[in-house]
Amino acid sequence: MTQRAVFLDRASLKATVRKPAGVTDYVEYEKTAVEEIVARLEGATVAIINKVPMRAATLAYCREHGIAVANIRNYAVHTVPEHAFAMILALRRNLLGYRQDVENGVWNRSEQFCFFTHPIGDLHGATLGIIGEGAIGQATAAIGRAFGMHVLFADHAPPKVEGVTFTPHEKVLAESDVISLHCPLMPATRNLIDLAAFRKMKRNALLINTARGGLVDEAALIQALDEGLIAGAGFDVLTVEPPRDGHPLLDVRRSNFILTPHVAWASDGAMQFLADQLIDNIDRWAAGNPQNLVT
Repeated sequence: MTQRAVFLDRASLKATVRKPAGVTDYVEYEKTAVEEIVARLEGATVAIINKVPMRAATLAYCREHGIAVANIRNYAVHTVPEHAFAMILALRRNLLGYRQDVENGVWNRSEQFCFFTHPIGDLHGATLGIIGEGAIGQATAAIGRAFGMHVLFADHAPPKVEGVTFTPHEKVLAESDVISLHCPLMPATRNLIDLAAFRKMKRNALLINTARGGLVDEAALIQALDEGLIAGAGFDVLTVEPPRDGHPLLDVRRSNFILTPHVAWASDGAMQFLADQLIDNIDRWAAGNPQNLVT
């Protein structure tokens, strides 16, 4: 029996993808527009997608017709926390500000061997507030504890991971020196961090978002930075990606703000782990022993 596998957006994954064991016909497209999906999947027994949308209606159809849908799990459990802490360290120690000062000749004019134009904060003894206690949130907590930070997980509606001690959300906002977001974007979490939330945070606090752009009211973030409601922020996500028609956060030019292009997940190791698990999913399905099923 011919098994045809079609990868609809191969350019979105920078990794080596081995051919699935049971597939006799394997096709890759660099990218696929929504209107091209149906034609390209004609005759396919396996569809591989990364950024091509799979909406609720599609998932419901798959469930109703016995079509297996599997996802990739835990591939970013190290790379996202590391990216978050790269931002935390850079902001907490004001590395961007000091580098800018060096480039502007401040060191050359200094009367001492060093200068102190920006505050430098340690992580040891500071409080890390985490919103979202999944695998990535817990991995972020582990790094924080290794630095000697006190970790708080913000309480939220069920479901909740067992064994985690939760702190009231408002207390996490008020007591954290660093708040890192690791929760999904849902109606209940959209604009979770708004202007009212910024006003409850410490003035020396940092906000890190490597989860989803819609978790934070971006206009409120700019206002918080402008008014000094927080000490800084590091973002890897925006509400609209890519920001083809511009975006207010693209125009923020401050040494206490870092914006990266949704690459926290994209270390070479994480992408290869993703690619390997992808093919493992297909091979297990072909062998009649599927894993990581969504439907």
